Amino acid sequence: MRFGGWVRCGLLGWMGVGMGGVARAQDAGAQEAASAVKVGPEVSLDDASLLTRIREGIVVRAELGNDAGEMQDYRETIPKSGVEFDLVAIPGGEFLMGSPEEEADRLEDEGPQRRVKVSPFWMGKHEVTWDEYEPFMMTEVRREKHGGWTDFDPATHDAVDGVSQPTPPYTEMSFGMGQAGYPAVCMTQHAANKYCQWLSAQTGHFYRLPTEAEWEYACRAGTTSAYSFGEGDLDEYGWYYDNSNDKYQKVGTKKPNPWGLHDMHGNVSEWTADACGESYPMPEEGGVLINPWTVPERLYPRVVRGGSWFDDPDRLRSAARLGSSEDWKQQDPQLPKSLWYHTDASWVGFRVVRQLEIPTVQEMDAHWNSARGKR
Repeated sequence: MRFGGWVRCGLLGWMGVGMGGVARAQDAGAQEAASAVKVGPEVSLDDASLLTRIREGIVVRAELGNDAGEMQDYRETIPKSGVEFDLVAIPGGEFLMGSPEEEADRLEDEGPQRRVKVSPFWMGKHEVTWDEYEPFMMTEVRREKHGGWTDFDPATHDAVDGVSQPTPPYTEMSFGMGQAGYPAVCMTQHAANKYCQWLSAQTGHFYRLPTEAEWEYACRAGTTSAYSFGEGDLDEYGWYYDNSNDKYQKVGTKKPNPWGLHDMHGNVSEWTADACGESYPMPEEGGVLINPWTVPERLYPRVVRGGSWFDDPDRLRSAARLGSSEDWKQQDPQLPKSLWYHTDASWVGFRVVRQLEIPTVQEMDAHWNSARGKR
């Protein structure tokens, strides 16, 4: 492995948590209670009241019919910046997750293989770029260390203003590798989660990080080989150590996988929503895991997928996994270390997904705040 801070996924308690995301009638009482929470200086801005406000906007957009509705590809515009990005409709289905024991360069934490069923969702056609991410990361609003805006007034500001956003970085975070059209990097999983919340508050669609199962399902795109292109030439599909010129490259310049997703092999590694364990959860004998999500219980390690421009080809395989490490922020001069930046991980980025069903407030909170308060 070419970069420092690489760790195999450590032993954790795995939780096969289903992610239906359906707004059920029995949740009405919880939603009403959440709406009654008062937002003030003494209350976190990312509390139930703000989440309920964002969810209401998602429901309104769905009810107005101003939505992608059916499972088809679409283009989203970010209102605050005017930047557009494309999403690909991923059909639901079953697949074998993980790598077979005979796969070359396989590591033990990629198995054993298990059958998984995934519900339909949309996924970003490309990795999130600086064009999309920088308006979230760089604002003129004065923020506290945790990223909150102390002058936020829910009576006069929109929900987007209430989302915790990064404090200004102390250095240029692309490190000269390029910005316009290039993937955003060096964010913590918390920062990626909060970007998804910020994006959702603006667009009226619920965006989040993909689960590890969703990521591998989308990467494989119906294939069972080590890479989604089978026996094809990796140079045609991915950026890695030997062809990247020691930096990431513009998104979408390599061939897509069979479902139209670019850069699933290489360019930058991508955050998922999962904690990282030595093995996956397993269904009962002959059973199927449905929408599994390993809910993080501590800050490290968490799963990134896909390999990067700084990796050898074996780390770009569909089943290859990587656990995050506190070493990724060694150069961070803040005390305590920033919630927002992994300054030593210039090869880590992310892409967003949108599930078909509207989630509950509790489900939104579980995704967007999974790193808050964790050590």
